[in-house]
Amino acid sequence: MTSNAPISRFPLMAVSLGLVALLCACAGTQPSSGRSVTIERTTYGIAHITAPDYEGLAYGSAYAHAQDNVCQTAEHLLTLRGERSQFLGAQNTGEIGLGRAPNAQIDLFIRYHMDDEALARAGAATSLDVKAALRGYVAGYNRYLQDVGPSGLPAACRGKPWVRPMTMADLSRATEMSMIQGGLGALAGAVLAAVPPAPGVKTGAAPVDLKEAVAEIGRHSFNANPEGGELGSNGWAFGRNATPDGRGLLLGNPHFPWNGTNRFWQMHLTIPGQLDVMGATGGLSPVVAIGFNKDVAWTHTVSTGKRFTLYELKLDPNDPTVYLIDGQPRKMVARTVVLPAAATGGGAPVQHTFYATDWGPVISLPRAGLGWTAQKAYAIRDANTLNVRSAESWMRMARARNVAELRAAMGNQGMPWINTIAADRDGNAMYADLSVVPDVSADMLQACAPSPAAAALLDATGLPVLDGSRSACAWNRDTTAAAPGVIAPARMPVVVTPDYVQNSNDSFWLSNPRIAPMAGVSPLVGPVGVPQRLRTRSGILEIEGRLAGTDDLPGNRMGAAELRSVIFRDKNLAGMLVMDDLQAACAAGGAALNADQALGCRVLSAWDRTSNADSKGAALFREFWRKAKDLPKVWRVPFDPAQPVATPAGLDMATPATREAVFKALGDAVGIVRTAGFAADVPLGVPQSREVRGQKIPLHGGDEFEGVLNKLESQGQSLIEPKGYNVNYGSSYMQVVTFDERGPVAQGLLTYGQSSDLASPRAYDQLPLFAAKQWHSLPFHPADVQAQREGQPLRLAY
Repeated sequence: MTSNAPISRFPLMAVSLGLVALLCACAGTQPSSGRSVTIERTTYGIAHITAPDYEGLAYGSAYAHAQDNVCQTAEHLLTLRGERSQFLGAQNTGEIGLGRAPNAQIDLFIRYHMDDEALARAGAATSLDVKAALRGYVAGYNRYLQDVGPSGLPAACRGKPWVRPMTMADLSRATEMSMIQGGLGALAGAVLAAVPPAPGVKTGAAPVDLKEAVAEIGRHSFNANPEGGELGSNGWAFGRNATPDGRGLLLGNPHFPWNGTNRFWQMHLTIPGQLDVMGATGGLSPVVAIGFNKDVAWTHTVSTGKRFTLYELKLDPNDPTVYLIDGQPRKMVARTVVLPAAATGGGAPVQHTFYATDWGPVISLPRAGLGWTAQKAYAIRDANTLNVRSAESWMRMARARNVAELRAAMGNQGMPWINTIAADRDGNAMYADLSVVPDVSADMLQACAPSPAAAALLDATGLPVLDGSRSACAWNRDTTAAAPGVIAPARMPVVVTPDYVQNSNDSFWLSNPRIAPMAGVSPLVGPVGVPQRLRTRSGILEIEGRLAGTDDLPGNRMGAAELRSVIFRDKNLAGMLVMDDLQAACAAGGAALNADQALGCRVLSAWDRTSNADSKGAALFREFWRKAKDLPKVWRVPFDPAQPVATPAGLDMATPATREAVFKALGDAVGIVRTAGFAADVPLGVPQSREVRGQKIPLHGGDEFEGVLNKLESQGQSLIEPKGYNVNYGSSYMQVVTFDERGPVAQGLLTYGQSSDLASPRAYDQLPLFAAKQWHSLPFHPADVQAQREGQPLRLAY
């Protein structure tokens, strides 16, 4: 994308003086519109915001969110402006999307990609309510800065010159960054790595091992690795045939980062007589993203849909920046972005030249076989670029009266990279993937594969590479789609049932195993007939066991109490699948085992096969399975598409090579746990804990590859360390919602609390509740809000 914005819109002195002028000009004054917003806080600091219109709701939500997270927001705005290097150091790192990178690289990418004029044009097509909400959000955040002044900010950003008022352009950039983090944003490093070979130099792609290509793409992809996807969630909905009272019932259990602007924040929004919705949202958002009203509840999970395709470019042999489409040459558009010396500590300016094509920016992933050579280059087209429709979707969803209206509310295709799971008071359950996916059919994927290597990459990783030398390989344009080139809603998978639906980040295939999946769905939406995540299998097993009455709970229906219990059982499906075979092999191994292997056998034979905090052996199993899970032919029973929930299973201990490798992994795991300073039978909650205000809180939950529904992960940490596990991803905002005659009956949790400021009493104040497997009653009705209210309401004119 191109941008005519100056490289530095806010020189340091001008910014400081401008902020002072803004504060001085506004101090002691109030808007004259006569409108006001009320902010009330209840237990755990949940914000209840009441206003006469969307502008007021957004004004209040931005103000209240800033009370809890102003430093987090201010730093994120610095990222969105491409000014991290100037204020935080070029070599230091920061967050971009779901990853981290040096500040200079973040700034270069942001300054290249963000196009304020294009974002403003796209935003002009949104509704008046959306425009009002965005306007109110900017004003509410700036009002908070005015009210507290530079000296009243938390220590992390007090007096910092980079704390500045928000602009509408900033907020538009925040939306854009959220939309593309499932595609182009996740591949920002690959965009920066795209450098053309020198003209005339004959370069070719080196042979690439497919396994290495899979690993390389997994490092950059949003949700590509079935056993280690960074983001995940559990979403379950039950209809009248599955609940004891015939009402709908919903579990929302998103697995998101515990740090950064992807953190959730709880709020309740009310426009008297028009809107009453409660739930959670991410940073810099004026709408409830996951939540409920009096008639319907919904949650989201990251879907398997692809948000982009790559295009393989055939290059002019004399100029690697010229590519051919239908035999006609096209010159790449080169644009150099420069970080001025002031932004890099006074040294030489940092600069990078980016290259754009009709298909999108050029990328380079040589280790995946997608490098830029004299013959070929690769470009990325992201369907979520300039997607400004999500706020409108969530506004409509907040007013829905049933799942049918909820489905209609998503018809504008504002959901960027997520499924929706919902239940209503009438006892209907819904799974819907109405996210943004490029309109590429199975036939087109085959016809437009530029090479056998590209086809193999698609089969192995799901990464689509199309032939960029043919205009016929452009995405299909369906006039019923909300945006050119995306699959129309009528061709996306939706299931509405009185029974149940579920999703744990696998495709639509098994949303309900009893219901045949929708036919004719593009492979880019999700695969059918492939092995499922252990977490998906665990969820289906728990649900089916509950409804069959074969679990250890009374009855054969899923009620709210049962649902809250099931999600916190912390069963370790990997352990349940392999431990019988390992235990039998241990018993038969005898003197052939070394001391560490024998110790591992004793500990895991006594392990309860859960990831509860008091579970002895859970940490050892995690380190064992981390090593053993990728062994060749590790499973005794291979995957069977006819039994996708039951297979694969067992350990192939009858094969000598596998048996030897498994026992080696077990002995190595004992050594790893010991080296970290823990006994082999240490209770999981010792290394998996967090200190909150001087109290060490043991945590239950397991890693993605273990198949524990209550997912806790330590991203960036490959093994247990002397300080234990640094939990920074996983169960975050959680809600279980059903309905009675008055409306919703909801209980919830926000594991890390409302505030990202560790000095705040609202930072991690709900973690002890989570650790104790307890839930908090969410106050939706006025009387409940009044009963839980803390402090006096705050009223702000706007």
